[in-house]
Order: sequence, then structure tokens, then C-alpha cells
Amino acid sequence: MSENMGTVKSERGKNTKEKILKAAQELIAEHGYKGASIRKIAKAVGIRESAIYNHFKNKEEIFQTIMKELFSTPFSNFFERKPVSEHALKGKKFLYEYAASIKLVSFDKTNEKMFRIILIELMQNRDVRESFLKYFYEDNIKKLAEAFFVMMQNSLIRSSDPMLMAQEFFAPIFYYRIHITLLRLDEKPTTTLSTMFEKHVDFFWESVSID
Repeated sequence: MSENMGTVKSERGKNTKEKILKAAQELIAEHGYKGASIRKIAKAVGIRESAIYNHFKNKEEIFQTIMKELFSTPFSNFFERKPVSEHALKGKKFLYEYAASIKLVSFDKTNEKMFRIILIELMQNRDVRESFLKYFYEDNIKKLAEAFFVMMQNSLIRSSDPMLMAQEFFAPIFYYRIHITLLRLDEKPTTTLSTMFEKHVDFFWESVSID
């Protein structure tokens, strides 16, 4: 009985934490980091301000958690389905799927608003910069480099520096994501970028594949 009660309590705590993160993300996307106070977050969730501190030390930790999930979730879910080595054996198809996972979040409006705020915070907050480099850049480059190394071992692509190849593949995709944000800032259409992710994969694969 007590074990079941403990499980229920744990689930409630988890649900509350998720609600806090969701409310904080929506408020930050709408009002910016400074405009999303603990008081506003608590009100949006329907709990007391003090209850938030049962889950997070402060607003900075909430923001860090959101940022980590924002940068890593699409890719962690992607790689959790199969090890990098298995994904890599699909060659070009793997790169299509990888680019599509970034494209999906790039065109998501809530995600894009948060990304815009994070870009601003990158210039002002060292912790944000460190998290950005770790969760969005370094982790992805390492996984891509591992995938390219496997492709080289299986004669799918030419031999080269896998880390450099990963950077070359990832850089244009990151540029497209920033470009989408810049266009939306001026309320300009983003349709010209809707096929660039796939075109990039085609162009890149032609330059590295062994035919």
C-alpha cells in the first residue's frame, strides 16, 4: 500500500515538473527570459511559488532544463531507437532522417521562438553558452562523426577525418535553422528553405559517397 502511494506521489511530482517546464517554455517564448518570472510560471501551472522550488532551485535551472531538452530531445529520441552504428549502415537514408529531425523542430513555431531567445541569451549568459555547445553542438558532432566512421568502415563513403566530415555536414543545417529564425523575425516566408535540408543531404552525399 505504502509502495503504491509512493509511486503515485512520484508520478504526481513528475507531472508537476513537466507542467512547470511546459508553462515556463510558453511564457519564455512569449515574454522572453526576463519576462517569465517564477510567479508567472507558478500561476500558469496553478501552484504556489514555493512549490516550484520542490522541483527546481531557481528560474535559471528551469531555463537550463528547457534548453537541454530543446537541443537534445529530437536527437536523443532519434538515437535511442537504435545505436549510432546501426543507423549509420543506412547511409544516405540515415542522413535524410537526421536532417528531417532538425527540420521538424526548426519549423515548429514554439520551438523557433525559444531558439530565438536562446540566441539572445548566448551573448549574455555563460551557462547558456556552455549548455548550447554541449547539448546542441558537441554531442551531435560526436554522434555524426561516429556514424561517418562506421560508413567509412563499410565502404559507403570515402575515407576522411570523420570529425571534420561531421562538422561539414552539420554546419549548413544549423545555418538553415538560423535563417528560418531570421526570416520569421521580419515576418518573411520560409518556403524557400522547406527543401534545403533534403537538398543539402543530396549534395553532401554526392561529394562523399563511393559509387
